[in-house]
Amino acid sequence: MEEEAPSLSTTTTTTTSTITSPLLLHERWRHHLRLKTTLCAELSGAVGDLGTYIPIILALTLVSHLDLSTTLIFTALYNFTTGLLFGIPMPVQPMKSIAAVAISESPHLSLPQIAAAGLSTAGVLLLLGATGLMSFLYRFLPFPVVRGVQLSQGLSFAFTAVKYIRFNQDLAASKSTSPRPWLGLDGLLLALSSLLFLVLTTGAGDNGHTHNPSTENTINRRRSPRLNQRLKVLSQIPAALVVFLFGLILCFFRDISILGDLKFGPSKITLLKITWEDWKIGFVRGAIPQIPLSILNSVIAVCKLSGDLFPDKEASARTVSISVGVMNFVGCWFGAMPVCHGAGGLAGQYRFGGRSGASVVFLGIGKLVLALLFGNSFVSVLNQFPIGILGVLLLFAGIELAMASKDMNSKEESFVMLVCAAVSLTGSSSALGFGCGILLFLLLKLRELEFSRVGFLKSKSEESSKDDEATSLIP
Repeated sequence: MEEEAPSLSTTTTTTTSTITSPLLLHERWRHHLRLKTTLCAELSGAVGDLGTYIPIILALTLVSHLDLSTTLIFTALYNFTTGLLFGIPMPVQPMKSIAAVAISESPHLSLPQIAAAGLSTAGVLLLLGATGLMSFLYRFLPFPVVRGVQLSQGLSFAFTAVKYIRFNQDLAASKSTSPRPWLGLDGLLLALSSLLFLVLTTGAGDNGHTHNPSTENTINRRRSPRLNQRLKVLSQIPAALVVFLFGLILCFFRDISILGDLKFGPSKITLLKITWEDWKIGFVRGAIPQIPLSILNSVIAVCKLSGDLFPDKEASARTVSISVGVMNFVGCWFGAMPVCHGAGGLAGQYRFGGRSGASVVFLGIGKLVLALLFGNSFVSVLNQFPIGILGVLLLFAGIELAMASKDMNSKEESFVMLVCAAVSLTGSSSALGFGCGILLFLLLKLRELEFSRVGFLKSKSEESSKDDEATSLIP
């Protein structure tokens, strides 16, 4: 009888935890979706990463006949899931290297080949996450090298954004064309006005908020009450959302005939047929260049940035890696664009006010509504969206990501970070910059290790000689 009591207690505890676990899970989801700021700020943050999302999706739709409706539906589902899972504005963005190959290289990748590339990349990330290797990499990678990858990605976004603002774009060919005229519904004056509006309303992006409440209170006390009130009013304007909706309205002014192109109802979702040849081409041309970028930017950099922006909610490298794998294993079979979690998207959504999982859930609702209402016909609207405005949104996202690299504690760390970033930008390869950064970091540590050993031996010999002298003086 004495041995049965612990068994009964264990059974009762297990039953209780089984009953309460759905309630705890529901409470966790509610906490992740609870607004951390105002509703307007979360809505503004929701569109913070569209500067990269729209141009890539639009180009793939025009060049590779990507199914826009399917992509919007599945990325909406991904937004719902990541909002509930992470509790931060974790972005869902197209895999950029695969998109670049599909658009710019000849012959263009077909839709089954794009799907094969995404599935291959997803398989690698899923394996790394499930086995714990991704967590190992994240834990032991040198901090300055990770910052170098972030800096290069942020500056790359910023450079692309400036091109979007200054020059007309041929998205189907993935290149800039003639200088953008000053006037017009997609002119330089419109882009600069949007830039001015975002700077005046959002400032440098902090809106007076810091991670340290005492620092924030000190800053507020130094300002006059009138200035604090004015900044508070400006911070409550959903600036990015206003700019995006303004651009959406301009689509119809640029070409009123697109109203006739819109058709109500979602497009049909079909299962792709991927041949062995598609797998070979997709893996060699698409997955091989994408895998290192996904590991570095979509997992390691985004986890580090999440810890910087949300110290109490740093995303797990294992969870993020598995999340990317599962998302693509669900959607790629149906022709949805391969996606990942990008540090640039997280920076953009944070920059414009996103602070909780609700921000990406709102974005998912918008995508789902558009897909169900208009299906593939909505591409005619996106085709008229002012590229200059997208460039402005992308510029702020890139600068926010690059600014995460400001916390280097020594000249040595800054040296490693800047070399890593410079090589990444010059060679257009994060993997190349990452490799050079690791090598430089190890060389610097080896140099210190050699000198420290010499110093250690020297100090030991000096100490022993001093001890001998002290001993000889004792009578």
